Amino acid sequence: MFLNMESSNYNVNIRFLVDHLFHPLGVSIADVKTMDESVDYDAHTFRANSHLVIFRKAKITPKKIGQFVTIWKRNLGKITVPYDIKDDFSCLMILVEREAKVGIFIFPKSILHLHNIISDITSDGKRGFRVYPNWDLPTNKQALSSQIWQSVFFIDLSSAKIYDHPKAKFLLSYLQ
Repeated sequence: MFLNMESSNYNVNIRFLVDHLFHPLGVSIADVKTMDESVDYDAHTFRANSHLVIFRKAKITPKKIGQFVTIWKRNLGKITVPYDIKDDFSCLMILVEREAKVGIFIFPKSILHLHNIISDITSDGKRGFRVYPNWDLPTNKQALSSQIWQSVFFIDLSSAKIYDHPKAKFLLSYLQ
């Protein structure tokens, strides 16, 4: 069974990923949990082939190109902090949509660390950042630079033939 939740239609976004990405590529999903504090970003965690995944849905903002997503947690003092390289997760998946377009970023923890999005003893990390799907056309230098490195980890799910997509197979291969 590919989806192990109390209700198979528990979350429309995760159900979409199961139907159009995980199931066709043989990735099983279990232990889906809602993160109530980040409900505005459809925050969940789940296990993909036993690897912990942090899931968010990015938001379109009115004044900037790209989409924004928060990725914080609370520390023991109940203060919001960035995720850390020592935290137990394998990747961050961010769903993006605009009109009839839909896609997913699959960022391995090591890449988030490389780009100072998650913290370590020398870097503070971030509580949120912008993602730039391939249909966005950023004009400033920093946004364009971000889109270039992020594009390696982006899969356009607008097509129904995702199960034949070599990039999807590659990005999910470390979950096997």
